[in-house]
Amino acid sequence: MKRLPCAVVLVLALALPPFMVAADGDPAAQTAALFASILPSTPGAAVEVIRNGQIVFQHGYGVTDLRTKNKIDEQTNFRLASLTKQFTAMAIMLLVHDGKMGYDKTLTDVFPEFPAYGKTNTIREILNHTSGLLDYEDLMAKQYGNTPDDQIPQISDAGVLALMEKASTTQFPPGSKWQYSNSGYCVLAMVVEKVSGQKFGDFLDERIFLPLKMQNTLAYEKGLNEVPHRAYGHTPDGSSFRQTDQSSTSATLGDGGVYTSLADLARWDKALANHTLLSEAEIHPALAPVRPTASPAEENGHSVSYGFGWFLESYHGHERMWHYGETIGFRTSIQRFPKDHLTVIVLCNRADLSAIDLALKTADIYLK
Repeated sequence: MKRLPCAVVLVLALALPPFMVAADGDPAAQTAALFASILPSTPGAAVEVIRNGQIVFQHGYGVTDLRTKNKIDEQTNFRLASLTKQFTAMAIMLLVHDGKMGYDKTLTDVFPEFPAYGKTNTIREILNHTSGLLDYEDLMAKQYGNTPDDQIPQISDAGVLALMEKASTTQFPPGSKWQYSNSGYCVLAMVVEKVSGQKFGDFLDERIFLPLKMQNTLAYEKGLNEVPHRAYGHTPDGSSFRQTDQSSTSATLGDGGVYTSLADLARWDKALANHTLLSEAEIHPALAPVRPTASPAEENGHSVSYGFGWFLESYHGHERMWHYGETIGFRTSIQRFPKDHLTVIVLCNRADLSAIDLALKTADIYLK
């Protein structure tokens, strides 16, 4: 589930006969036009616009997979990839709310057997990507060399934790720099398990999904649960598509293993707006941009603003909290503009679409 650089990947304009007919100039018609090139028989996308707490646009385009040809709709569950990180962060924040841990606890406080470098690596630094933990995918690449991905055993969050425990150092002193870390969020899933005494997926169910009535949302574990109304990932292959739904890193949960739908994400967005799970004061740390001690937070020469599971850069002067996910066969994005009371969500089950670009083009329509 290797995350690509933050820079928005521009794609060809999309256009397909919309499911909803609207008058020219109407925001719904303009939004539908962005997705109008997705053929009804191909993998596609689901898009949702929430304005002032109400769903004003919600449509699916294309099919969940090429075998069943089931149509994508608001109940279709997509692999979120890195959008999962906001749920992992919320799980940690709920444990802080419970008084079971603090953000400044170190890895060795949670895992006494952790190597010495864990004594200076805090939960806060892992949440905001300043931990410097080694990239587990890089470690896997060294271990397996040129072995085809489909012949590499899938790694779990526990497996990532084991790799971190075998390491003797970090990429840089914790807190000094910003570097996006999938390893960190896999470790956070294991922190949730250790502190709560529950499996990570069970904790998410009990404390987030069930209270918010996100009844079809889950952390997918092959052989242990099933994804209802599931969309499968796809990659272009000549004039068609091939299913590319799983990779050696698709079994980790904390950094990208949640599946959910537009219907359930509307419930999540409402909970964030209404502070259903945590008070406004308790959610504040998640929305406080990290300030590394040695150098400004940036990636590929671009400034980065990040909290706990959320990017925080403004957009054309509009306050924003956002994230995106990219994994084999899936592209996802959520763009929240709290002061504008606007949220745009785009979920794609094909690798040739830019969910970020589509979500921002949609936001442009409603921010006018």
